[in-house]
Amino acid sequence: MSADLLDLYRKSSEWTGSKVAGITDLDAPTPCEEWTARDVLNHIVETQHYFVAAASGQDVAPPGKAPVNSIGNDPATDLSKAQAAVVETFSPDGVIEKTGPSLGIAFCDQLIHGWDLAKASGQDATMPEGLAQAAYDFIHGKFGDQRAQFFKDEVPVGEDATPQQRLLGYTGRNPD
Repeated sequence: MSADLLDLYRKSSEWTGSKVAGITDLDAPTPCEEWTARDVLNHIVETQHYFVAAASGQDVAPPGKAPVNSIGNDPATDLSKAQAAVVETFSPDGVIEKTGPSLGIAFCDQLIHGWDLAKASGQDATMPEGLAQAAYDFIHGKFGDQRAQFFKDEVPVGEDATPQQRLLGYTGRNPD
């Protein structure tokens, strides 16, 4: 599972990075109603930094509701560096097992927010094959009473919904 999770993270990083590279307006609104594209990017980068620091044994607090400024004039490069640090930190044997769900959450977070950025910038928001199902399987039903701290109310989807639609609906996004 560890190698698979690292592979999922890498694939999600590549896809999300391609969406960031296609952004032309950092002030564009996103499906995260209170956040612009810049806010979502700051959140993604801040979250990746958090997981690197936590896995390295640093005493750090998780990102808050308001993203801190984590990007400069080249957001795609800032994200790429943060993603590379995650891969480097979680690649050694035993790190993924020692850090529990951290890498899985980092994977899910950037994948879902990659979709937010794709939607905000008018890009194709279709996630690569297998990633949405893996993310849905990883997070569905795992937060219990704390779910509301991370997601808006679930948006119902039909029985014939795709894995991407189920993931987006579960995380409070309108998948249409």
